[in-house]
Formats: sequence, C-alpha cells, structure tokens
Amino acid sequence: MYFNTPSRSTIRLTRRGRIALIAAGAVVAGTAVAVPLLSTGEEEAKPISLVIPEGWRANQVYDAVDKALALPPGSTKKSLDKLDLKLPNEAEGNPEGYLFPATYPLQRDGKKATPESLLSAMVDTANKKFSAAPIAAGAQRNALNVYQAVTIASIVQAEAGSETDMGKVARVVFNRLERGMPLQMDSTINYALGRSTIRTSEADTRIESPYNSYQRMGLPPTPIANPGEEAMRAAISPPAGDWLYFVTVKPGDTRFTADYAEHQRNVAEFNARQKASPQPKK
Repeated sequence: MYFNTPSRSTIRLTRRGRIALIAAGAVVAGTAVAVPLLSTGEEEAKPISLVIPEGWRANQVYDAVDKALALPPGSTKKSLDKLDLKLPNEAEGNPEGYLFPATYPLQRDGKKATPESLLSAMVDTANKKFSAAPIAAGAQRNALNVYQAVTIASIVQAEAGSETDMGKVARVVFNRLERGMPLQMDSTINYALGRSTIRTSEADTRIESPYNSYQRMGLPPTPIANPGEEAMRAAISPPAGDWLYFVTVKPGDTRFTADYAEHQRNVAEFNARQKASPQPKK
C-alpha cells in the first residue's frame, strides 16, 4: 500500500484473502467452503458446515450462504429485509463487519439452517467477541467506540500482508488520523468499486464515494470487510511507532516508514519488481 503517489497511473498493492484451516487441510479464502460428510459413493456428499474466512465482505458471505443452502442467487441478501439483527446503531442495519469469520453448522438439532439463522449466528458471534472486556476496553482506551474499532480492524484485515504486519498497519491508521491526514487506503477504494485488485489508477482515487479515503478524511462510514480476531487485537492495541507509509516490496517484505523520501524509494523498488514480473492476462 502506498500513499501520496504521483499523478500518473501507478500500481498499488492490496491484500486479498486469508487462509482458513479446516481439520488437516487448508482452504483458501475466496471460495465458499462447505465441509462435507463422508460419502458412501452412492450419493453426493452433503455439506454439514460453512466456513467464512477472515476478510470476506458481506456480499461474499451472502453468496456463500446461497451456495451452501442451494438457494437462488440473491436469496440471502433479500432475507435482510425481514431480519432484526442485533447491530450497533451506527451500522444502520448494515451487517458489514459483524458477519464474524468462523465455521457455522448447516444443520442443528435436526433442523436445516436458513439464511436468517446463519446471519443471526454470525452477528451474535461478533457481538460476543466485540463486547468482551478486552475489545471494549481497548476501543475506549483509544478514544473509539466498538464500531469504529471494527472499521479500523476491517482495513487492517484488508491491507496487512500477514498477521505480523497487522499491528503496524493499525498504527499507520492511528498516526494518520491523529495528524489529520487522509488514510489513502486502496482497500477502501476497492470496496467502493466492488472489486479486489492490485491496480489502482489515479482516476480511481478521484471517484465520488464516502469510501474514497484519498478524498475523504477520517474513517469510512462502515467497515469494509469482516475482520478476524487478530485484526481486532491489532486495531485496539497497535504497537508504538511513527510510521505513516508502507508498501510490500515483495511477499514477506513490507516496509514501514515515517520518511516520505524513504517510502518513495521503497515504492520505486516495488514498481521495478512489478515491471520485471510477468503481468497476468486481463
């Protein structure tokens, strides 16, 4: 991720996806994951639970529920109209950030799950996690309400290349807010445009949206994803540091700095590596 970029089109790095571990195997975020029963070979195995990975957006969750329950596309999102989810007032009925990443059974006590039961379970789980003393106290310690802490955690989840980077990314967010600087996070623009990409153009940074953190000051109006526990811990208890900029030059090498000139050198190295690497076909 980089900030205060030149006016020409540039390539920015956005983090996408976390890894959810299931039993002895691994499942990559980005695909609806249903854990099946053992099959006898006589009939197709039926899924018994649904895994929601860290960092998924609400629309990804809705699609995953539709697929897991074999419902027509859009069914789960429509079910929101008849649900009374226990969301904070600031959310204004939008569950983004509160569809907690976890494994949810598709059948319990002989009853098949419904979109309503799954979404309610996700929000209830989030409320239990977020209302616990460490989270609530941590938010208050940083002069935040819990919803604001969840919003920061969602940015951290989207931007951090690894769990070890999460605290530093959170500190960059706090440092920029405290200095009255725009956050300039590409992840918020991706959210506004409903996409996930590593390319953000100068034109993208000028879009009219409350989620455009290049043009708007402060936090976006809602979370931009559903963060996990590590991102939440980072958001309420970031390490001390003066960092204002960061960029992942290569996998495993994210560089944080308070010096803009140093940051520009890091960005130049990143761009050189990108230029030398084969680009995926559009």
